[in-house]
Amino acid sequence: MTPRMPAAAWGLLALLSAVPALLPFSRSAEAPILLAAVIGLLALVRRWEGLVAHSATRALMLALAVYALAALTSSVDAVAPVKSWSTALATLRLLAFGLGISILVGRALDAGLQPAQLSRAIALAAALPVALWLVDALLQSATGWSLGGGLDADRLSGIFGADDLKLGPLLSALSPLLLWPLLDGPRWRLAATYLALLVVVLLAGARAGWINYALVSVWLAWRLARGSWKALLGWAAAGLLAASAFAAIGYQTSQSFRARVDRTLAAGDGQVDVALAGRTPIWQTALRMARAHPLNGVGVRGFRYAYPDYADAGDPWVDPLTHTGAAHAHQIVLELLTETGILGLGLWLAAAAWLWRCSRGSLGVAHASAPWIALAVLTFPLNTHLAFYSAFMGIVLAWLLTLACVQVRLQAGAPMVEGQQR
Repeated sequence: MTPRMPAAAWGLLALLSAVPALLPFSRSAEAPILLAAVIGLLALVRRWEGLVAHSATRALMLALAVYALAALTSSVDAVAPVKSWSTALATLRLLAFGLGISILVGRALDAGLQPAQLSRAIALAAALPVALWLVDALLQSATGWSLGGGLDADRLSGIFGADDLKLGPLLSALSPLLLWPLLDGPRWRLAATYLALLVVVLLAGARAGWINYALVSVWLAWRLARGSWKALLGWAAAGLLAASAFAAIGYQTSQSFRARVDRTLAAGDGQVDVALAGRTPIWQTALRMARAHPLNGVGVRGFRYAYPDYADAGDPWVDPLTHTGAAHAHQIVLELLTETGILGLGLWLAAAAWLWRCSRGSLGVAHASAPWIALAVLTFPLNTHLAFYSAFMGIVLAWLLTLACVQVRLQAGAPMVEGQQR
């Protein structure tokens, strides 16, 4: 008989679901983050022995600690010390958040819930808000309206609104949370969801989102092929055919989509900077900044303040009134190098290696591997990115890391915290 869901499990699921559900609404997502952080801090005050006894919990704490440590070390001689130190200290809440979620997982298991049941419930809780974004965006594409407001003439914005164009990059990166749990069900559900996501990502108009979804598509084809190269080519061809068909329709029917495609194709005519939305000067300036501050960078979130000192004369990103430049490097490796230096990048590479070892415990289970795929896509280095050390991205990364490591622990069939045995 399947045990009933205990109160601790409902609280856990509510917190995990609330984070992505509230992300589109300014800083509202801080509420579940801080609530889980308080739970983690209270557990830490009462006892610290054994709280990170399992390897999956240690990997989670390590990754979140590296996120904070790289920020803290970069703040020592930051160009904008107030901004860098406030950002660095704020990252500590994410460490407490991860610990709090781990505590709640342990309590749910201690109440008699089966690990497999909790694993699937967590996957569902994570997928539901992403499904809401998808449905809302489809409604906007059909009616012009969504929970985020009216349709902007430039591109599909969905629940995030026309003044916050994160739908394309984020929905595409988080799409494995919707797609991978469907691998165990009827293929028509998977196909329908995949095509719906494809339409929204294309119309959202973010080329970072297009690259993200291409990566997800390749990974999905590999999963469906089950090691067969012939099947892989078949699934890849089907995905490419679908993308080409929808892109052709979008190009003929949507003026904004046509403009985005034309701008992207401008790279083939030698207009690389046009294709990259004017980011070439940002990346050139970032390289100079990284060479000038190689050890620990200019400080997290200090990029815009250091930018004018390394920019070329006439750089379009420099504001002569505020003497600031581009907000961030728009590329994860360059951001880490410029803001946290070789030290910060090295810390993250070490953490990534440990996380890779940790992930192997859940990659064989479809819904459990989804957050790992999402993390890989979100941080894929050959793409443009949102600001890695912004409050928004910090929450997304901490949430995905927590989901991923919790799933590893649940696949092992034991509680997250030592001393909580069923």
